[in-house]
Amino acid sequence: MSLVNQLPEWKALEAHWEQMASVHMRDLFARDPGRAERYSQSVAGLYVDYSKNLITDETLQLLTRLAEATQLPRWIQRMYQGEHINNTEDRAVLHIALRNRSNRPIYVDGEDVMPGINAELEKIENFVTEVRSGSWRGFTGHSIRDVVHIGIGGSNLGPLMVCEALRHYQSEDLRVHFVSNVDGTHLRETLRTLNPEQTLFVVASKTFTTQETMTNANSARAWLLAALGEEIAVRDHFVAVSTHEERVRAFGIDTKHMFRFWDWVGGRYSLWSAIGLPIALAVGMDRFRQLLEGAHAMDEHFRTADLQSNLPVRLGLLGIWYRNFAGAPTQAVLPYDQYLRYLPAYLQQADMESNGKYVSRTGERLTYDTGPVVWGAPGTDGQHAFFQLIHQGTQLIPADFIAAINSLHPLSDHQEKLLANCFAQTEALMKGRTPEEARADMENWDLSEAQRELLVAHRSFPGNRPTNTILMERLTPRTLGALLALYEHRIFVQGVIWGINSFDQWGVELGKELAGVLLEEIAQGKATEEHDASTRALLDYYLKHRT
Repeated sequence: MSLVNQLPEWKALEAHWEQMASVHMRDLFARDPGRAERYSQSVAGLYVDYSKNLITDETLQLLTRLAEATQLPRWIQRMYQGEHINNTEDRAVLHIALRNRSNRPIYVDGEDVMPGINAELEKIENFVTEVRSGSWRGFTGHSIRDVVHIGIGGSNLGPLMVCEALRHYQSEDLRVHFVSNVDGTHLRETLRTLNPEQTLFVVASKTFTTQETMTNANSARAWLLAALGEEIAVRDHFVAVSTHEERVRAFGIDTKHMFRFWDWVGGRYSLWSAIGLPIALAVGMDRFRQLLEGAHAMDEHFRTADLQSNLPVRLGLLGIWYRNFAGAPTQAVLPYDQYLRYLPAYLQQADMESNGKYVSRTGERLTYDTGPVVWGAPGTDGQHAFFQLIHQGTQLIPADFIAAINSLHPLSDHQEKLLANCFAQTEALMKGRTPEEARADMENWDLSEAQRELLVAHRSFPGNRPTNTILMERLTPRTLGALLALYEHRIFVQGVIWGINSFDQWGVELGKELAGVLLEEIAQGKATEEHDASTRALLDYYLKHRT
């Protein structure tokens, strides 16, 4: 397999960037009055304006040719057909099947997976109905007041992000909490105000061996039994999302209350499966299905649209344009909605665990950059924190601005000010301010000429900073589902172009293995294995000073 940067289509884009690097978006807008209309698109309840990018029609044509040269349409088809495109783990990649609301048959190794998915959804619905109606009773006969979800990584970030995003749709009668960090503070602070008699735990671990998750689960179990006294109480206060029935049973959970998912569901793509159980508990099954419907609408667009009109493809290719040809090392995600405050963290995992790879699918060392560092925070907080770097820093930082047109909490003119700031930032990043404009702006200021020229330098902005703006009428389960699917497919597109497997994560394994060795040494109170000098010194210092 030849690497993508050896293709003539890649070379053509390198030459094109040399031309575009000296072009300013101000001029592109001035020459093309219809630019905003041509470079925007509405799909699945989302309106996406990508006109504030350093691109022309030629740029998009060249990027599309690169997608064709890397056989992107065939890779999309292969995913939807259930082929084992996760080649290092020999698995299909079918999170799209979990939200296949058309119920169209999707096959893996000759078997239609939809009956199994539908059966699990029905099981989830029955359980959610029991808990939310109050008919599920704890060991002492009380209904459930609090749900504590215990997981980590994809088993935590997805449900946590969605539950926070959809907090408006939750009832105060059932509160959902999340524990992921093995730091005992996380569990202790979560349980501090809860009543064991009215608390239900959801333990999410595919193998039921994940160190952090099972440590927290066992401590939660001890907390419950200290209050309720009898081992049998576990059955009424714990359920599992897992694939390992024997370990679930040994923990004390009735396997009737074990919810399953499949090996073709990756952790960071799993919120659509039984891993999303806390979402369904929080907002109800109808709204959980609406979340699936929104994602399915985007899935169908991704599956059927041609490359030129395919929104995830277009955004993915723009990411390639900036990462590989403009040399942008990071990507900012800036939601102008407080409910989406966990979205940047969620996308950090989705993108960086997927595309943070330095070898190709066939094991070749890559000679070009892959996944960017993804980061961000809600506006307008970010404006008063790190936007200075985006506007006037020395790095090019492409940014996605995400907002709902209508607030779920109309309050005075808050939403108008929020959206005004959102639009103003994208305009300022695109236009910048020339020295002449800065000088004219200070024309009536009482300044010496030296002071004026000093401030001209500081108050000039280069502009030409690329942004995408994603708008929805309001934040609903359906529009959230579409938004998340848009990013999932964008990540996949970039992985295909780079020639990497976006669906494994071998890079996290070594740290886990070494942690196991060190944990044994800590238990023994001395180092027994070979370590580098720094690790050995840290271990010795810890053992000497722990109480």
